[in-house]
Amino acid sequence: MHSLASVVVSACLLFAIQVAGHGYVQEITLGSTKHTGYLPYSDPYYNPPLQRIVRKIPGNGPVEDLSLIDVQCNGWSAGGVVGSAPAPLVATVAAGATVKFNWTEWPDSHRGPVITYMARAPSDVTKWNPGNSAVWFKIDQSGKDASGKWAAADTLVVNKGIYTTRIPPNLRPGQYIIRHEILALHAAWSYPGVQVYPSCIQVEVTGSGNALPTSFVSFPGAYTAQTPGIVYDVYTNTGAYPIPGPAVWTGGN
Repeated sequence: MHSLASVVVSACLLFAIQVAGHGYVQEITLGSTKHTGYLPYSDPYYNPPLQRIVRKIPGNGPVEDLSLIDVQCNGWSAGGVVGSAPAPLVATVAAGATVKFNWTEWPDSHRGPVITYMARAPSDVTKWNPGNSAVWFKIDQSGKDASGKWAAADTLVVNKGIYTTRIPPNLRPGQYIIRHEILALHAAWSYPGVQVYPSCIQVEVTGSGNALPTSFVSFPGAYTAQTPGIVYDVYTNTGAYPIPGPAVWTGGN
């Protein structure tokens, strides 16, 4: 018969293993300005709540059902957290500026692409939820390179958890959501299996550009079980990887 102490220790070890196997964006650098991300294991306990530019996430776990609103900006519908909600703050970033996403320690077993989208808010982004509307356009993606190294796992680990992209230089000024994600493929040989780790950041883009895309996707909707790259066996496929979703929008470059 197990003692209470041994049960508690086992539970703690299991929790530690689960935590180590997932991740989220803990800090964002816009240009030269650092912003703390939403920290799901400490932020909920502050009173008054801490003000963030990142929409709330329920934890470090993935979204696995691509039909749920959770796939947009995170959530845990099965646990009663349906999707996410607007954050209270907006950060300013110039068109053309670099954006660095600092992930918590990412397990090298969780191989997959890193993808970034944006959506232009019709007015105040702190009061806007896109819902099922097709408003998202892709600004960056990185999957598996010619040597077989993955953006998530290999490159991310080498770069100490930091993934860098930039705001399109000629993007029209206004308020946007940046949706940054990793798709972990270590169990994606069938569906469900792919693990989606999305994070949404609210920004005010400045500049004199006037470029906007004309083609958009929705979340949920952009990915289904039939989308190339969603079902993919990382252990047996040695060829090129088809990154899910639309092509990267280059009209703002």
